[in-house]
Amino acid sequence: MLTNPHTRYWNQYVDADGAWKRDPRTALEQRPPGEDLATLRSGLGQPAGSVLAMWRFYTCVVDEKAARRDEVSEEQAAEHAALALFGLHQQSQQEPMHHPTVGVGQALRALRHSDRFSEDAVDARVEAAATATSVTAVLYRLRGLVTQLRTIRQPLDYDLLMKNINDWHYVESRQRVRRAWGLGYYVWGQEASVGSKDKDTTSPSS
Repeated sequence: MLTNPHTRYWNQYVDADGAWKRDPRTALEQRPPGEDLATLRSGLGQPAGSVLAMWRFYTCVVDEKAARRDEVSEEQAAEHAALALFGLHQQSQQEPMHHPTVGVGQALRALRHSDRFSEDAVDARVEAAATATSVTAVLYRLRGLVTQLRTIRQPLDYDLLMKNINDWHYVESRQRVRRAWGLGYYVWGQEASVGSKDKDTTSPSS
């Protein structure tokens, strides 16, 4: 069971409808400080726990068994990676780039149909990410895709992305994530074209 999502960094600023939370006293939007986002970006490509400035953003309970081996848990590694990608995604954006229920496949489908990049090129990038067999490889490819999502101002669900990254460590759950991405990117995309509600599977709460 992953850590309660309500405690995670992006959920401190974004509400359940994907809008900025507001200060109850002033009604002003509460947005993540630019210096926080810069710190999060410093974790890109770095192992979890290796960037001291990021420690204050972690919410996962420390796995004592892993800690005794000088290791981090898969959940801690997934949160680190999601935080770093969120820092990249939110950079210079006025609207929240975390949006609950917008799965990775659905967000990438919007990228494919954005007219900013060729559909063939996006297909190739998505296929490369989905067929990655290691967490390191999928994160490298997601970094490029998130940069493109930022270009078109397309948000995604970072609670779900964190779970997807956590699941990528295991063969069976990795297959489920691939299936969910495929449903969001291809299958539901066909239904959406005739007015059906967009969907992406794999709950972030399990």
